[in-house]
Amino acid sequence: MEKAILTFFAFWLGAALGSFANAAAMRADVGKKWWGKERSVCDACGRALSARDLVPLLSFVALGGRCRSCGAKIPPRHFFAEIVGAALLSLLAWRFGPAPAFLFAAAALPFAAFHSLTDLYTGYIYDSWAIAMAVCGLVMRLPHGLSAVVDGALGAAAGFAVIGAIIIVSRGKMGVGDAMLMLGIGAFMGLKMTLISLYLGFLAGGAVVLPLLAAKRVTRKSAIPLGPFLCAGMFFSMLFGGAMLYFLGYAASWPWI
Repeated sequence: MEKAILTFFAFWLGAALGSFANAAAMRADVGKKWWGKERSVCDACGRALSARDLVPLLSFVALGGRCRSCGAKIPPRHFFAEIVGAALLSLLAWRFGPAPAFLFAAAALPFAAFHSLTDLYTGYIYDSWAIAMAVCGLVMRLPHGLSAVVDGALGAAAGFAVIGAIIIVSRGKMGVGDAMLMLGIGAFMGLKMTLISLYLGFLAGGAVVLPLLAAKRVTRKSAIPLGPFLCAGMFFSMLFGGAMLYFLGYAASWPWI
């Protein structure tokens, strides 16, 4: 029952975090502030939205996907970001229950969603958010002692180094932003789980890109954002990384034990 209640609240928290990350990413795309007194507005008519227009998931459904004032269609990406955030966090709540791992997952979600969306919208990953993600991950490790902080620092270094090596080998065909993103992911995941995250992220990318190449929807020269796949690898690692390490004869480190 405790896990069921947590999962219910995680669903709505995830929807809210997804909504926030999408709004921040969209504003970053057009150079608008996402903090302070900046109000959410209709993309079509510019009307400032009220609280009843901004309830995650429910407002979109109640309004039939249209603006209350001008009747224009609300871009589906708003609803998509909310439902994906809700699904991910509720799934992780069911996986971990009221444990430190769930708190780490909830803290990582808005960062991962923002990075994925900005990479999709603009092809850009913001270094400041990646550094903030790394700092957040390391600070959250402080209560568990020096070994936990060191594990996070090693994860950040390993994630950055792997992508950095690919950047060097590819002669800059991969952006530095992806290495910065792995800096943040590594701080949350720790060394072993970061390596699992990279592996699963590359697998996820291959599972999507290879069929597109075969169908000639993209070419080898197409610019394909890696950030969403790296973030997907992180969440797959949260769900399955512990079992994968156990199969290989290793134990996951805190908080993913």
